[in-house]
Amino acid sequence: MTGATVAAPGVPGEVGPRWARWVGRFFARVVWSTEIVGAHHVPKHGPVLLAANHTGFVDGHVLIGAAPRGIHVLVKQEAFTGAIGAVLRASGQIPVDPDGGRTALVAGLAVLRRGGVVAVFPEGNRGRGDAASSRGGVAWLAVTSGAPVVPVAILGTRRTGESVDSSPGLRRRLVVEFGEPLTLTRPAGVSGRDAVAQGHETLRTTLAEHVDTVVRRTGVALPTDDPNAEQRGPVRP
Repeated sequence: MTGATVAAPGVPGEVGPRWARWVGRFFARVVWSTEIVGAHHVPKHGPVLLAANHTGFVDGHVLIGAAPRGIHVLVKQEAFTGAIGAVLRASGQIPVDPDGGRTALVAGLAVLRRGGVVAVFPEGNRGRGDAASSRGGVAWLAVTSGAPVVPVAILGTRRTGESVDSSPGLRRRLVVEFGEPLTLTRPAGVSGRDAVAQGHETLRTTLAEHVDTVVRRTGVALPTDDPNAEQRGPVRP
């Protein structure tokens, strides 16, 4: 035995996120000019959830390059096609399936239980990135696993008027700022469903406040338009 961690079937291993960090760093620091703040807030060991706002196509790439540890990002399943899909799977990213993400959440929970890092975009779709609305998957993962949640503000990946599928211009200034971690627990006498609902609102508020603070500190504005507003489905509890 070598002591290496072996992933369960359907659960990504840790090798992919290690090499993906170097690819992500190239994009974040060479292709674009990314200011990384607060990386010390990400615990060096043990399970961690990263909850980031979502405005543009390259948010995941930039987050992988900015994070101080290898991470598994929950990515929409439709991205897992062709050559890009092969790279996503090889780098340990987790497809969010059409059944509402249940399979992805189970895979993410397995990663957390072995001490890994999972990144989620609670808003679900690329849009304004102000975290005014969110889905409850990250709260479920946090309450179920006990992993601390680090709010992350990603700014500059999309500007007003740009498509949610476009990439920033060469050497554009981007910002990734990690906030102080919070732990979402299940208080005694509170049902799991209620604990997740309460944790969901706590996290949504915390992430929105963090993003607003970073916008004001850096002067890097969020886009004022939301191209996906009309296609956005009902927010899950």
